[in-house]
Amino acid sequence: MDGTALYDTIGSGYSLGRRTDPRWMTPVLDALGTAERIVDVGAGTGSYEPADRVVLAVEPSTEMLRQRPSGAATAVRAVAESLPLPDLGVDAALAVLTVHHWTDWRAGLAELRRVAPCQVVLAYETEPHAEFWFVREYVPEIAALERGRPSASEIADELGARSVTVLPVPWDFVDGVFPAYWRRPEAYLDPQVRRSCSALAQTDPAAVSRGLGRLRADLESGRWHEEHAALLALEEWDAGFRLVVAR
Repeated sequence: MDGTALYDTIGSGYSLGRRTDPRWMTPVLDALGTAERIVDVGAGTGSYEPADRVVLAVEPSTEMLRQRPSGAATAVRAVAESLPLPDLGVDAALAVLTVHHWTDWRAGLAELRRVAPCQVVLAYETEPHAEFWFVREYVPEIAALERGRPSASEIADELGARSVTVLPVPWDFVDGVFPAYWRRPEAYLDPQVRRSCSALAQTDPAAVSRGLGRLRADLESGRWHEEHAALLALEEWDAGFRLVVAR
């Protein structure tokens, strides 16, 4: 299932689970610098779109476009591989946690370079996701999916990135990315939380159900907290998220 079909299927209620966290918004704004005209590619419901710039949101999923709030930036239905913009038509191209859903991610990155002199891409290293405790211990079937996605380092190499910045995940992160609940395991038992995680939506439901059963049992017995006591002492954790900037 491609990204468009996936989010037309699972996107209902996505805006409730995936919200802008200011601790990531600040470095995104810093990376955009003085850019006044921005295209947000794979814009979804509008997370991390700057409110004080001229933004064109590009999103292929009708369901995601439907959830964009009133007053959000102008949005068009299009794909990353064919952006409806002239060469260097904007100052910066922004792509937040979307490249791994593109049908041809290299072609999409080439489009970012074509339409803007600055590219700001929030992506993640896939191996930390594949080794995340939820995957390793409960739903190992997710690992193959993650390892098949483009990693932040590959994206940086493709763009000839000028900088790559680590974006750690605070324990109380409000953007429900897949590893956001690394210190709050009970959250994964919530269906709404799971609906905001494409890795879970794209994995065999039977495998997810089996894993959740094991997680529930480990939480009730106290086993999870015993085995992950070191995580409980951390305020933030590096889950592999990177802010890639190319100029």
